[in-house]
Order: sequence, then C-alpha cells, then structure tokens
Amino acid sequence: MNALPPASPPDSDAVVQDAGGLPDVRLVVADMDGTLLHPDGHVPEDFWPLLERMRERGIAFAPASGRQYATLARIFAQHLEGMSVIAENGTYVVRDGVEVSSVTLDKRVVAEVVRAMRAVAATGRDVGTVVCGKRSAYVDRVDAAFWDQAHRYYAALESVVTPVPVTDLESVDDDILKVAVFDFDDVEAAVAPALAPLAETEQVVVSGHHWVDIMRTGVTKGTAVERLQAELGITREQTVAFGDYLNDLEMLDAAAWSFAMADAHPQVLDRARYVAPSAGEHGVVRVLERLLR
Repeated sequence: MNALPPASPPDSDAVVQDAGGLPDVRLVVADMDGTLLHPDGHVPEDFWPLLERMRERGIAFAPASGRQYATLARIFAQHLEGMSVIAENGTYVVRDGVEVSSVTLDKRVVAEVVRAMRAVAATGRDVGTVVCGKRSAYVDRVDAAFWDQAHRYYAALESVVTPVPVTDLESVDDDILKVAVFDFDDVEAAVAPALAPLAETEQVVVSGHHWVDIMRTGVTKGTAVERLQAELGITREQTVAFGDYLNDLEMLDAAAWSFAMADAHPQVLDRARYVAPSAGEHGVVRVLERLLR
C-alpha cells in the first residue's frame, strides 16, 4: 500500500506513476459515514461541483453504504437521475428509483438475531436491533437515545411497539435485506461474539464502532460494485473506491484505485492501495480533485 500523507493534500504522483498518467477513471464508489460524509453528517459542499464535473466527463458515481436507500435518496435527492445507489451494504441496489438487485434474509435468521440480541440486552448490555426491509426499517425500542441513532441511518423507520404493537420484530411483514444491531459501547466486545454462531451460515460484518450487520452470505458492497462494473462495461482498473471500515473491504478489492481514509480501521488501511486524508479533511474531495484535474 502506498501511504499518502493524511495531513496534507494527497500526493497522487504515485497514482500517476502507476497508471502511466492520470487513471482512466469511469466509476467512483464511496462509502458514506467516515468516508464521504463530514463527521457532522453532511456531504462537503465542495463535493457537489465535483459530482457535476464527473457527470460531464461520463464518470459514474455511486454511494455505497450500510445506510438505507431512503436515507441515501434523501441525501442525493437533487442528483439521483441516472445514479446507481448501493444501499444496505450491497443487499439493495437502485437506479432511477427502480430496483436493480436485492438479496433478502430468511425470516428464520431474522428471528434468531432478534432473540440473540434480546438475550444480550438481558445481561445489561445497552443494545438495540433494527430489522431492515425494502419498504422501511423496524425497531421495537423507542427511547429517544436509540431512536435518534437508528433514524440517523434509516429515514424510513417504524416502531412495532407504539402506539400499540402491530407485530413482533421477529415477524415483520416486509422483504428483509439485513438486520443491524447498535451497541452504545463497542459492538465488538459483546454483540459480535454473540452473533458468531450465525457466521457459519450468514454474513456477520462489523460496519462501525457501534454497528454490526447480518446479511445473506456472499453479499457485499464489493459484489454490488462488480455487478455495476459489468452492467456499465467498466473495468476494475477504471474504478476508484473510498472506504474506512470492515464492510468496505470487498469494495476496495473491486477497485484498482482503492483509498482508505487516514483514520480507517487498521484492516482497511492494510487492504487499500492508497491512503486519503480523513473525512473531516474532505479526503474524498481532495483525492478526486487530483485524479480529475
């Protein structure tokens, strides 16, 4: 991996040297939280002119996030035309408001996760579960602290306990894409180990310091990017990807020009080819400005 100085504009000379000139970029894929989004949760204002420049040059941009499609659609509301959106860690891909692909979880698995997390909560652990469907996300915990955390990532969010129970979280009437668990402490301490038995048949991915996602095995942001590349006739060598956490690893593998954010998880820093400045320093914008000059 080529380490680009995180505290100053990234020196893309290494990229230029490897490519024999500036890369022939045709697809840019970026994670959201900890990557494109500023730590306060907004897209840097200097990204929007870059997005228009990419459109003019025929370069596709796709947000790739563990967030819900409804949330991503709200963020990119003025720019959705023609844009592919990789939501729910690759389990749901939408273009122009139309589903391109989806992979759902067996309801038996959903129920198993819900019960396992109730057992963890019974030990005193402060955790909450989000069942993520195509139409909406669903929770059975409605205190303000948890609701605020869940609603940040799931704009379409419904409670199954207020004002009266409409169903049980184990049996939500929707196509379930994944189950996400939030731990107010480090999710790797108790929640991830409790879900370890499921990893034999399903995919259990730590997607942030406080979040872990359970999905069908074999589905990642990387597989979604590979499908997108095939549809658009774009190669790995024409793809740039940015990420910061463990659910970004396969996505970075799918791009020849892979960038880990400077404050990324150690495994991501080891896996990516280059290092970009942190999200707080608008690292995605600063790298793209160099690559698109």
